Amino acid sequence: MQMFGFNKRKDFKQIYDEELLKSINLLKRDWNQAQQTQMAVADVDDQIIAQTELAKQKYEFMYRQIRKRNLKNNWIQSNVYDH
Repeated sequence: MQMFGFNKRKDFKQIYDEELLKSINLLKRDWNQAQQTQMAVADVDDQIIAQTELAKQKYEFMYRQIRKRNLKNNWIQSNVYDH
């Protein structure tokens, strides 16, 4: 259904895609911060390791979702992490 000259479904898809791209940028920043924290702490405990791994898993999940949708992001490269 078109209203006011634009397609609502397309607009929702575009908005959702933009939010996914914003989310992956934030998740990548969080993962980098967790890695830096882990490297900076002299006595790394299980909680720090778990937080870093959780940040990585969140990022990788979002990365896979974005790849499925064939989205492109200027900030994240496809080879950003090693498997």
